[in-house]
Amino acid sequence: MLTSASLKTFSQSLAAFLLLGLLLAAPAQAQRKGRTNTVANPDGSLAATAGTPARPARLQPLFGGLTPAQATQVIGEAQLKAIVASFASAAEASSFFATKGFDYLRENKPDTAVYRFNLAWLLNPQNAEAYRGLGVVASAQPTADASISLLAKGLTLAPSNVQLMSDLGASHLIRYGQTKKKKDLTTGLELLQRATTLDPANAVAWQQLARGLYYQEKYAEAWAAVHKGQALSISSLDFDLITELLAKLPDPQGTFK
Repeated sequence: MLTSASLKTFSQSLAAFLLLGLLLAAPAQAQRKGRTNTVANPDGSLAATAGTPARPARLQPLFGGLTPAQATQVIGEAQLKAIVASFASAAEASSFFATKGFDYLRENKPDTAVYRFNLAWLLNPQNAEAYRGLGVVASAQPTADASISLLAKGLTLAPSNVQLMSDLGASHLIRYGQTKKKKDLTTGLELLQRATTLDPANAVAWQQLARGLYYQEKYAEAWAAVHKGQALSISSLDFDLITELLAKLPDPQGTFK
């Protein structure tokens, strides 16, 4: 049985692990401090706010909305050809850079990650993982608009990608929490229900689904989802959600007090 005090201590002790373990599954990132202030454009690119310089195109998702031809000029056609020459194909190179992008996210280097994801997209615009990576990075922005746009593009390319479903569903719930638009709640829940159906072992998706059920005031069902995720991975637990749930309905299993 975990009390409120033990929950807090446990949460703190897991903080570092959660940062790594949930970084790629839950779309809530923290940008490094001291960055140029930016806002999200509808296409997912970043624009500087008044009085601040624009970020380089290579550090903006999808090169700030450039076409592949324009983005090639940013990288340099000769350099891009040299990169491809090191791999069996452009598609293989794209997969490599998408993987490297996630590695840099784990190291908390979002700018380096964005550049790798941009390369992955430029080398293969059909690479859904490039959109997923850029969507994860964009989730650090004040609103979920850019993240939703990028993740939705990725899911269009890979409609059975459970991680994209989970991330996109969670992003819709984040936006619902900010705007209270019911369409976001409905869409988020649908995506997360699909994700947990296709991959019942996705612990983080269960916790995200629990958040959506909480928003629907289905507290008993939310607790059930929390415990399903907990049984799969203790690190998936959302302690903020648990605290909020306890205020609405005692844990039916009595695990959390």
